Amino acid sequence: MGLEAILRGYLLEEALAWLLRSSGYQLLVAAEQDPQDLVSEGSTLKVRGRGTAHQVDVLGEWAFNPAFSLPIRLFLEAKFYATPCRIDVIRNAHGVIHDVNENYAANGQSGRPRRRFHYSYALFSASGFSADAQEYAVAHQLSLVDLSSDSFVWLRTLIHTTAGRLYAERVRHHVTVFPVTWMRTVLRRRLTTADEHLLPAVTTQAALFRTTAERVLEEFVAGLLHHEETELLIGFPSAPFIIPLKVDDKRRFVAHADAHPIHPVRIRRLGHEPQAEWALSPWGDEAAYTLRFTMPTHIERWITETEDQRVRRSRAVKSDFLSSITVYRMEGDKPRIYQLQYETNQFRRPSADTTT
Repeated sequence: MGLEAILRGYLLEEALAWLLRSSGYQLLVAAEQDPQDLVSEGSTLKVRGRGTAHQVDVLGEWAFNPAFSLPIRLFLEAKFYATPCRIDVIRNAHGVIHDVNENYAANGQSGRPRRRFHYSYALFSASGFSADAQEYAVAHQLSLVDLSSDSFVWLRTLIHTTAGRLYAERVRHHVTVFPVTWMRTVLRRRLTTADEHLLPAVTTQAALFRTTAERVLEEFVAGLLHHEETELLIGFPSAPFIIPLKVDDKRRFVAHADAHPIHPVRIRRLGHEPQAEWALSPWGDEAAYTLRFTMPTHIERWITETEDQRVRRSRAVKSDFLSSITVYRMEGDKPRIYQLQYETNQFRRPSADTTT
């Protein structure tokens, strides 16, 4: 795997941290934010596990604490390969998460209560996932998010172009080791995804490269900010997976959802595997907003396995997995919780969706 592909993954991770800003995802970037679980080695952040400390590039804490659960922290990893992400990446993630979640021991000396967190893992891929990777992830409750749909063409194009330009500048200025930590720090400062005083004081000694690379990164940030109204919310359905909900116009969505925190929705399946997308909009007021998302590939494969069963199976997926979708969102420092409800008998109504 070449450096350019690695750079695409790093850029995608920082872009996702920005896109998830309104879902309550807050980056952890320094050991001082939690000296108990986090450790800094130079400019590298690590999470203590039972067996060892594990390096983490993008770690965030959710502002929302689910009922009957520990507060959640999420390892966010992104891959931007030319082919589907394979199982070896998922196996490594499972080992890390298991070791980190096992890291607990009572403090017998002071008796002081110790904070605990549940660490989860989400892998985002610009090119989907192999079948065995998906099966392994489902078995071990790891979240896979496919960003290969048309809704994310703008993001994939922006990242592909930026990575190519950064790689070209690295070659032109004869930079032996690409300064990844410096790049992440620049982006987090420009995108304000982390408190500036917590970011490491890192730079690159290649002055000419730094000047031209900063210009490239500024244009990348401008490209993201051009989509300021775009958000990526995480939907939590009644299912063993999460769904990324792309919000095209956050103002319209927020206006409707704030007025109706719990409301019925219409869900439609558009297109065909492997590019099928799903669209969600309020029942009886479809023009109010639209959320777009994709389903795990193994579910899409089951839906389209038999052509004459496609409509029935699509409806079964809606009723079994999408009957209630909870969405958490932060508006400034104010938390919002919305519940989107799909009624299983909607398709019997005259105006209901009669397609997949």
